[in-house]
Amino acid sequence: MQSAFEDVMTKLNAKELWDFPGGIKPEQHKQLSNQTPIDKLPLPERLYVPLKQHIGLEGHVCVEPGQHVLKGQPLTKSMNPFAVPVHAPTSGTIINIAPHVAAHPSGLPELSIEIASDQQDQWIPLQPMPDYQQRGKMAILGAICDAGISGMGGAGFPTHIKSSPKKTVEFLIINGIECEPYISADDRLMREHAWQIRQGIDVLCHLLEPQAVLIGIEDNKPEAIEAMNVACRENPRYQICSIPTKYPAGGEKQLIQVLTNREVPSSGLPIDVGIIMHNVGTCFAIADAIFSGKPLIERVVTVTGQAVHKRGNYWALIGTPVAHLLAHSDYKAIKQKHPVTIMGGPMMGFTLRNNDVPVVKTTNCILVPADRELGGSITGDKEQPCIRCGACADACPASLLPQQLLWHAKAKELDKAQDYHLFDCIECGACAYVCPSEIPLVHYYRIAKADVRIEQQEKQKSDKARERFERRAKRLLDEQQAREEKHRLAAEARKQAMAQQGNDAKDKIAAALARAKAKKAQLADNTEQNTTANQAKSAAVTQANTPEQQPSDTPSTLQGSADDRLATGASANDRVQAAIARAKAKKASAALANDKLNAEATLPASGTNAPSSQNIETPLPTESASARKPSAVQAASAEKSKEKPKNRVDASKNTNRVENEGIADEALPKASVSNPLDEKQQKIASAVAKAKAKRLNNASKAESSQTKAAKPDTDENKAESVRAAEQIDSSEDDTQSDALNAKKQQIAAAVAKAKAKKAAQAAEKGE
Repeated sequence: MQSAFEDVMTKLNAKELWDFPGGIKPEQHKQLSNQTPIDKLPLPERLYVPLKQHIGLEGHVCVEPGQHVLKGQPLTKSMNPFAVPVHAPTSGTIINIAPHVAAHPSGLPELSIEIASDQQDQWIPLQPMPDYQQRGKMAILGAICDAGISGMGGAGFPTHIKSSPKKTVEFLIINGIECEPYISADDRLMREHAWQIRQGIDVLCHLLEPQAVLIGIEDNKPEAIEAMNVACRENPRYQICSIPTKYPAGGEKQLIQVLTNREVPSSGLPIDVGIIMHNVGTCFAIADAIFSGKPLIERVVTVTGQAVHKRGNYWALIGTPVAHLLAHSDYKAIKQKHPVTIMGGPMMGFTLRNNDVPVVKTTNCILVPADRELGGSITGDKEQPCIRCGACADACPASLLPQQLLWHAKAKELDKAQDYHLFDCIECGACAYVCPSEIPLVHYYRIAKADVRIEQQEKQKSDKARERFERRAKRLLDEQQAREEKHRLAAEARKQAMAQQGNDAKDKIAAALARAKAKKAQLADNTEQNTTANQAKSAAVTQANTPEQQPSDTPSTLQGSADDRLATGASANDRVQAAIARAKAKKASAALANDKLNAEATLPASGTNAPSSQNIETPLPTESASARKPSAVQAASAEKSKEKPKNRVDASKNTNRVENEGIADEALPKASVSNPLDEKQQKIASAVAKAKAKRLNNASKAESSQTKAAKPDTDENKAESVRAAEQIDSSEDDTQSDALNAKKQQIAAAVAKAKAKKAAQAAEKGE
């Protein structure tokens, strides 16, 4: 059961504390390095700045090789809340951005930025925030993040994340324990910079607003306790707590248990019990960022061990190679048969693969022990089989079973190792320190943790890949269903549109058929009525006309019936037939006229009703004259052929007969020109017949082609047929009129010659 706030404060005011299980009391060896002030190292020629020096994600590189940078200039950008930027430790030129050996037990390379120092150490313009109390909390957190501050005493958790909790903070604990042997960096920092540490605590109190501030310091650091009491005496909320020297009292969970008797749950965080903890080095870095504007580019590093001559604490730039520290500390390689360099303390540190490993934000110590200074628990050179003594379980401050964890870690039975709470191990090394077989237990636990993290990362990747695949499959299925639904709706719309169009088309077709049927019925009625009327009219005409006046099949009757058929709107074939009948009627009329002319022309030859010369000179009407001329010519030709023997007599002997029979005298020249006229008449008649036959043939062909290609009963076809028939009639009339005019001119010329001859004879008689 957790202790209440009032109970905790009551016991702390009484100078009473709680304890944690397990733990050990190793030799401290702190006097090797805490006797001298913090020194300043010279600038190294090369610095290797890893992009990731904390728990979380690395930032995005914002520089490139060949670029000149200034001291404090950001090298990466914070692209994620858990991404903390890194900065240039000094001014110089970016040489390379490539993997470099990292400060990690595995010794694997990590992406780093290599900088060649120009030895000028020129700063960028700094932007301090002395009026932070008038600023918003987000502005202060942003300044802390931009300064690249992360936890400097443990795993390196981003400070701006830890300083913005979502729960109420009862206790703010400042960790100044530094319980591990040999390390004295925090001790010297509290001695020399207690005031600046107090300023950092003020900033954290402004952000967290805790109910109490507890500053824990081991009782083996009396100078540090005195310095912090002096710095914090102005604020009664700040309470300095002297902790008994016991390893690992500086562990986060162990220190919380000692000060508040509250236990952090497994896989939990201190905020779960209302507590936030920061290291004194982190407080110093916060004060440096807020009041000076400086980013985290250096830290205090303890260089100790019997293999170095100048032991002490140094301000080391982030990215400084360990070899540079050893060179400045007067490293004695002769004191090491097998060179060993440990980053960290003898309990929680790890052996470096080589001395090119750079200093990072969590580096607090470089230990270079001489031979047989530490024994074999750290190096693991003298590892022996486990004897199951159980000393490791007694020393474990987390109350775990290190022996079972070792077996499962070696067998790669990671699930069983997690069942024994593998991740509750704080890697303090107390189990390895007390192991009589000198088994480096912490190293096996670290490897097992790394394997579990790799499995978890792979599982997370596979889960994400599966989720992406499932989302993609679902998206594709949804898209397919949407397409199918769209196509279905479109098909239904098309069917409806086609059905509507089909109904409209059917309605239109039905209406058209109805109109056609009505029109056909109307035409049939009209045709029947016209036929009845024509029959009645023909019967009336037949009864009215006697055979002497006009027979039923005379051309006039045919012409009338044809006109009637055209007038009554008969079909195109009927109109063509009517036009042909009309042309035949005209031809018959012309033949009757010719017969009359022949009859009149024969009268002089028989000696009855002979016309006078004046009557011959009088012009006849055009139609009767043109109709009588061919008959007269034929009669003259016949008379000439009968009287041909008589005409051989000399013209002077027949003068009296010519005078008595004037018409006979005029017939003489007519007879003389009858032969050419007869031939021309025949040619003209044959030409007219050919033209008429050709025109009739063409008209019939055109009519048949039109009747095949188009509807026969349309008004347009009827009109074309009527026009074709009229053209035929007009062309026949024109041809006949031209022929009659030519004949008339020839007859007139013959008459003129006869008159001239008669006049000449009269003149001779007068003489």
